[in-house]
This record gives sequence, structure tokens and C-alpha cells, in this order.
Amino acid sequence: MLQIENLQVRIGDKEVLKGINMHIEEGETFILFGPNGSGKTTLLMTLMGFAGYEVTAGKIIFKGVDITSLPTYERARLGLGMSFQRPPTIHGLKTKHLVSMCARNRNIDVYAMAQSVNFDKFLDRDINAGFSGGEIKRSELLQLMAQNPDLILFDEPESGVDLENMALIGKTVRTLLDGACDPSPETCMRDLRRRHTTSGLIITHTGYILDYVNADRGQVMYNGVLCCDTRPTRPRDILDHITKFGYKECIRCLN
Repeated sequence: MLQIENLQVRIGDKEVLKGINMHIEEGETFILFGPNGSGKTTLLMTLMGFAGYEVTAGKIIFKGVDITSLPTYERARLGLGMSFQRPPTIHGLKTKHLVSMCARNRNIDVYAMAQSVNFDKFLDRDINAGFSGGEIKRSELLQLMAQNPDLILFDEPESGVDLENMALIGKTVRTLLDGACDPSPETCMRDLRRRHTTSGLIITHTGYILDYVNADRGQVMYNGVLCCDTRPTRPRDILDHITKFGYKECIRCLN
């Protein structure tokens, strides 16, 4: 699904990513741990092709296509989607209209889909205008449900979310990745007709999302490099190690 080869990225005059090599298989959920400022968000923004993230070396291959130089909208059309940690407020654009645009003419029931994430009462409001942290996350997930991408990038889905919202958000993330639905208003999500071929890249600082998703592999990013090769290691084991020893062990590993 995704192949990253020797990716080096600069923001202004600062080198942030320093030779990233990573692959994600079809249907695989990959967890990327790391402290704040380690380059995790830069990686996701680079994968989506946002301005200001200059690729100085390496390439990004998505579904067999070299997307390193493609604009953001072409990457989205190919099936790349992202949930942002801090998405912008967009005045003058109703949430329901954006969700409909994300669906790209597919026949979806926006209100039924919004009910599945307890968001139907926000559809007539401008994008993220006055939304709480949990409401912003639910809006992001609703847009992804409508887009139905092949690879979903999640930028710290736990950030700014209270415990009540975390359960709903975690369950929805799992549904997006696994295609599973419980008998409830979420049955509308079956209309996505998903098979378990959706891949996910989730970056996390706390690891709370692991209470809800079925993660296959993981690594740690520290100071712009991947400092461990964890092919045989479960993400939960990585989290337990970080919880016990902290990220200072990553410095020892790098050295």
C-alpha cells in the first residue's frame, strides 16, 4: 500500500526527517510512537503533499504510484486520507456540504452517517467553528467515512479528547480500519461496503488509541529518524517499554 524510501524533508532551513524508510501493507495498521517534536506530524503532512514540507531526497510510493511530487488533491483522489490533529476553522462552509464533497458523488446518507458518530446536530454549522476537541475529531472521522480512502493517516487521534469522546472516537477509528460494525445506528457504516483492505498509519504520543484498534506493527520516531526496527514486536510491547523507561531509551538505541 505504502513504500517510503530514504525520505528526507526540510521545513525552511531545518532538516526534520532524516532518511525515513517504512512500508505499510494492504490491510495493515501501523503505529508510530514518538515524543512531541520528533517529526511524526511532518511525516504525515509530507505524505499528503502539503506546502512547506520540502522533500530533499527519497520517494513516496502509494499503491505502486510515485506520488512524491503530486499535489494534495491527486493524492486524495488516489485514496489517501488524513485526520488532522488541529484542522482549521472554515467559515462559510457547512459541515454537511464538506462531507458530501468528500463522498465524491457516491450515494451516501450523510445524516445517518453523522448519527453513527453522534454528530448529526453539527451538520448545519460551519466547519470546526466553536467545536470542542472531541467534536473536531468526530468531524474529521465523518469526513473520512464519506471519503472512504484506502490508506488513512491519523495525527494523534487522542489529542484534546475527553474520556467519553475517546471511546466513541476509538471505536470509529477501528471501524474505519477493520470495516466492522455493531448493531446500532452505526449499521449505516456498512454502506461503505468495506473489505479489510484499508490500511492505517496512526501517530501517537500517549498510546491510548491502542485500547481500541487492532495494530499490526509499530516503530518509534525520535529526532527525525526511526530508531528501532520492530518487525517482530507488537505495538503494545513498544508502548509498555516506553511507559516503563521513557523515550530516553530511544537515544541509547540510536547511539
